[in-house]
Amino acid sequence: MISITVAVLASLGSLFILLAAVGILRMPDTYLRMAVTTKAATLGIGLILIAAAVYFHDLSTTTRVVAIIVFILLTAPVGAHLIGKASYIAGNKLWERSVMDDLKGKYRKTGRKVGAPRNMKESSDEDAG
Repeated sequence: MISITVAVLASLGSLFILLAAVGILRMPDTYLRMAVTTKAATLGIGLILIAAAVYFHDLSTTTRVVAIIVFILLTAPVGAHLIGKASYIAGNKLWERSVMDDLKGKYRKTGRKVGAPRNMKESSDEDAG
């Protein structure tokens, strides 16, 4: 019974990781690719780790698996957010069928102070123009 549970969990995890890989190829822009990979790959890795914990059935292994899953759940969204923000500031375009751009007008995309909000003082050469 344990081997069936491990096989099902590992297969589902592998399927979600495969879907994340397909999502990287199929999604039209950087932001949708990040959403797919963050969600699907995190779930896939979590399922594979749970399968490992069930297979080994050991307290130290289970503790490590739980720690790794918590670490991934905390860091994956933060990493995706930072990559998305850097991508937006660098000027990567949204998909042409995107409905709204919540960050439009909030960040400069060129210049010395790339990530500074719009309401901050500009340098003297921009004030002259």
